Amino acid sequence: MGRVTQRTPALRIDLGDPSAPVLTRRPDTVAVEEPMEIRVAGQALTVTMRTPGDDFDLTIGFLHGEGLIRAASDVRQLMHCLDEDESGSPTYNVVDVTLAEGVAQPTARDARRFVTTSACGVCGTASIDALRRTSRYAVHEDDTVVDPALLVTLPDRLRERQKVFDRTGGIHAAGLFTADGELLVAREDVGRHNAVDKVIGWAAREGRLPLSGHVLVVTSRASFELTQKALMAGIPVLAAVSAPSSLAIQLAQEVDLTLVGFVRPPRMTVYSGGRRAGIPD
Repeated sequence: MGRVTQRTPALRIDLGDPSAPVLTRRPDTVAVEEPMEIRVAGQALTVTMRTPGDDFDLTIGFLHGEGLIRAASDVRQLMHCLDEDESGSPTYNVVDVTLAEGVAQPTARDARRFVTTSACGVCGTASIDALRRTSRYAVHEDDTVVDPALLVTLPDRLRERQKVFDRTGGIHAAGLFTADGELLVAREDVGRHNAVDKVIGWAAREGRLPLSGHVLVVTSRASFELTQKALMAGIPVLAAVSAPSSLAIQLAQEVDLTLVGFVRPPRMTVYSGGRRAGIPD
């Protein structure tokens, strides 16, 4: 299925004494990054750079986040195509999707849109309006409350499950927690949006959507794209180790999703939906 890490030659420079730097040649462990193409009925839809593993969850999570499917049952079949590298070895870097009968097929316009948005996510006020119309789940009706003393500890709990990060130091993670702090699933990937798609894809295949009463924790900044994915999955609380973007805050405020950034014990910053963190708005 492809390795998630690989060894590569590297040169470490120790400048403890600037006048006599110490050079050490040694192999280093890095996270694998490979392209994965998603096809629907044999037609190319998008390509994302990802860490191999959990590819079917990634595919379902991506299709759900983009509004192309409503549940895992909208997918009849998933399969890896037998693509090969230059040596003739299978790469498992193409996933072909067969949608269930009655589910609309993506259009050529969809494919063009993903070419322009796969790196940075959709953006703009018009996109926020579109999301408010297309999201199936009314996050604003979710009255879940998470103890702030618990919420601030969740990134550390997720960190305990970041096995690839321990080996490489160069990979993102996303974790899905219950409101009382139980970690249900954790996924790692070089792409922060891929890690989230893998989590949501897992939840879709487990029949857990909508994810009312849950918390999504990410080890990266909170971009518009990640906030979008939380909304589309019905997740009321998004907590990020780093900063949110202005558009992520705008979207969270528009749909009443709780957005918390800089979650690093003992502090965090609430940007939207403070009532779910026990803080009156």
